[in-house]
Amino acid sequence: METRRILMRSLAVAVVIASVIWTTTAQDHKVKGACCTKVSTANVTDPIINIRMQHKSLPCVKAVIFVTKQGEFCSDPRQRWVKEKVKQFFPPTASSISN
Repeated sequence: METRRILMRSLAVAVVIASVIWTTTAQDHKVKGACCTKVSTANVTDPIINIRMQHKSLPCVKAVIFVTKQGEFCSDPRQRWVKEKVKQFFPPTASSISN
């Protein structure tokens, strides 16, 4: 019985630690305040509602901001997956192709 209690406590502690780590790393690259001050290279897996481009203007860095139901995520515009998501969201128009 005592072993079972210790095992349950250990499991509960592990779940709490994992939750804190997950929340902390997810929050690191969300928009805080007026702009992104750092970017992530991690792929945004949540459905994207909108995309905004941010230009560099200290303390803000150049970023692509993905808006999801979970919040806004600052992503590195140099990443291939970011470029592909932007192209998917803003497909080229006929006028831009002919120029």
